[in-house]
Amino acid sequence: DALPILPEKKRRSAVSIGSSDSSGSRASYSRLPSQYDNISEEEQQLQNPTHGFTPFAIVSPQQHGVPSMPPGFQEADPSELSRIPEKPPPLPEKKSRHILAYMQFVEDYSEPQPHVFYQTPQNEHIYEQRNKRFQEVYGFNDSFSSTDSSSQEFVPPPALPPKQRQLEPAESENAQEVNQDDSETMGGSETGKQDGDDRRAKALESADSGQCEEEVDELSLIEHEEIMSRLTLKQEGEDGPEVRGGSVDILIVHATETDRKDLVLYCEAFLTTYRTFIPPEDIIKKLHYRYETFCNCPDTFKKRVSKNTFFVLVRVVDELCLAELSDEILKVLMELVFRLVCSGELSLARVLRKNILDKAEQKRIVRVLALMKPLAARGVSARPGTLHDFHSHEIAEQLTLLDAELFYKIEIPEVLLWAKEQNEEKSPNLTQFTEHFNNMSYWVRSIIIQQEKAQDRERLLLKFIKIMKHLRKLNNFNSYLAILSALDSAPIRRLEWQKQTSEGLAEYCMLIDSSSSFRAYRAALAEVEPPCIPYLGLILQDLTFVHLGNPDFIDGKINFSKRWQQFNILDSMRRFQQVHYELKRNDEIVSFFNDFGDHLAEEALWELSLKIKPRNIQRRKTEREEKT
Repeated sequence: DALPILPEKKRRSAVSIGSSDSSGSRASYSRLPSQYDNISEEEQQLQNPTHGFTPFAIVSPQQHGVPSMPPGFQEADPSELSRIPEKPPPLPEKKSRHILAYMQFVEDYSEPQPHVFYQTPQNEHIYEQRNKRFQEVYGFNDSFSSTDSSSQEFVPPPALPPKQRQLEPAESENAQEVNQDDSETMGGSETGKQDGDDRRAKALESADSGQCEEEVDELSLIEHEEIMSRLTLKQEGEDGPEVRGGSVDILIVHATETDRKDLVLYCEAFLTTYRTFIPPEDIIKKLHYRYETFCNCPDTFKKRVSKNTFFVLVRVVDELCLAELSDEILKVLMELVFRLVCSGELSLARVLRKNILDKAEQKRIVRVLALMKPLAARGVSARPGTLHDFHSHEIAEQLTLLDAELFYKIEIPEVLLWAKEQNEEKSPNLTQFTEHFNNMSYWVRSIIIQQEKAQDRERLLLKFIKIMKHLRKLNNFNSYLAILSALDSAPIRRLEWQKQTSEGLAEYCMLIDSSSSFRAYRAALAEVEPPCIPYLGLILQDLTFVHLGNPDFIDGKINFSKRWQQFNILDSMRRFQQVHYELKRNDEIVSFFNDFGDHLAEEALWELSLKIKPRNIQRRKTEREEKT
């Protein structure tokens, strides 16, 4: 008797039936790749030898025409199958081990006085000069050379082809009937009007779905008095900024009043901290909407409003982190460039396009350099040498040079984002900077404790104290504290040292004394003039304290007072990043450092320390048990 024919299998689309003989052997097919394919079939056979079946295979039918189920699926309960998630569970988030280890110096952090974070930055003129340079670089003075009636006498841009303007057939016929001058004059305004109508229609649709109509209207406000009336201002006698809070839209509108000199610091605080309450792509869209609202108005004041709005938009794009330069943001920006071209704003489109291309090229260069980075290793024929072969001031200069290369790469949003999420993957440059600090600290501990003779260890420790002295003159607090953390670590500190050496080291430790919320270090940092490399651990701790200790919203409005504190904390870091060191690289010393990769782990350091100065057996066992 012939076996009944199996019905056509419809569960899989790409089936490759193998050859089958009269004995009814199994015919397999190629299944689609799965997101759970992290174990090979060979490993599955070793782990489950009793099953002995190929996953998702077509099994020869039984005598009654019912295909047999593999053993692993025979007793499956439908209720259990419904509980199987469609997607695999997310991987556990990586802990910030490098940055948290870097911040060990400020473990005894205490709450500082409120006025510490509410002080007005003393470098307002620096921000004014920066805005002026920005306008010169991107040609804003040329793009908006005048706001009077003479600006209307400029030769209009040439008309774009109808296909690019996406005109309807009827509109194309009408456009051909009028003369060329009228077409050139009206083309940009018609397109801008149509775009503005589309945006307003979308805004009304969102309002019907629950968005407040007042929020939409706020993006169209231009009168300063009306804008201020919608902001929450500080009361008489209160500390902090003038603006205490407001809705997202009114804060954006207030930031576009860039021609008011009394709002320079507010605009900088807004541009520094806006990511804490609105994503970059959203603020770009809102600024574009506000620009389009007034760009085609004949009124001089409204044209100035559009100019200021576009200036803030370019500032937002210019200060995007490389990690934020996603495909979605690039798409939004290129659509904006296209709209500017279609409306005849060729100079503005050129400014924005140049800004976008510069950021994209910068991101590409960073990727290439990361792949081509040479290994900082000594040559085969190089003499190993010792630390005493180099002068202390030369070592301090090279430590500063290596620190500076990493410090200048850190982007301000990285630091602000870490305080909020503590995710090292979103702060790659900050993570690299702190990892360098940790490696340097363990490298110092290792080369000291690996010396067998006490006099050699003493000599090395004094050498590092001299290096710290030169680092202090160079205003390099980061390497200074990296060495200090090594000399003051438990495996080093417990050894026998000369009294004079111990007293000298204690004097250097006073800089990072935790009393009065690290008042000594804060005072020293406030007195220095750039160039300077600060210790970022205290900045990160301050930002974390402000983030956890202040609400994001007050009475349903953005708590801008919290953002002002964050801006103040980051002000010193921004100031130091603008002035660079003028030091020459010494490849011999840098090669000797070998990227500080030759260091021992914490356990190995303790073993050598206990070997040099043993403790009683009972305490030794207790410590080992604690580590286990």
